[in-house]
Amino acid sequence: MLPEVEAERLRQTNFADFYRLRRAPVYRALAMTLRDEDLAADAVEEAMTRAYERWRSVSRYANQEGWIYRVGLNWAISRGRKARREIVTDRPPEQASEDRVPDPDLHRVLGELSVQARAVVVLRHYLDMSYDQIGEALQIPSGTAKSRLHYATVELRRLLEVAR
Repeated sequence: MLPEVEAERLRQTNFADFYRLRRAPVYRALAMTLRDEDLAADAVEEAMTRAYERWRSVSRYANQEGWIYRVGLNWAISRGRKARREIVTDRPPEQASEDRVPDPDLHRVLGELSVQARAVVVLRHYLDMSYDQIGEALQIPSGTAKSRLHYATVELRRLLEVAR
C-alpha cells in the first residue's frame, strides 16, 4: 500500500486500531534508538497514553507515528536526565527472532552513535519516513534531518569498517 494511502487510512482509524497496528513498530524503533528495552516500553506506553488523551487532535496529524515516536523519545530523554544516567548500553535490546537485525555488527555500531544520530537512522531506515516526516517527528528542519542522516551514515560506515 502506498505510504500516503496508509497514512490516510490510519488517520481515519479509531485509537484502538491505531494502537494495535502501530505500537509494536514504534516500540521497536524506540528500543533501537534508546538501546534500552524497558525504557522503550515505558516510553511508547507514555506516548500512546498521551495520544489517547488527545486522539481527537492526534488522529488528524499527517504523521501520527512520528508524533508518538517524538513524544516517547522526549519522555525517555527527560526521564534519563532526571535520573542523571546514560541511556545507552553495550547490549542491544532483545528481540523476537523475526525482528532480529540481520547484521549484528550493524546493530552494535548503531549503539555507538548519539541518540540524535540513531533517531534519524531508525526513522529513515526502519520506519521508512521521508526527510520531511523525520523533521516533523523530531521537530527539526528536513534539511537538518538529511544532514544528520548523512553524517550518521558516514560514521556507521567508518565504524563498520573498523569492526570488520
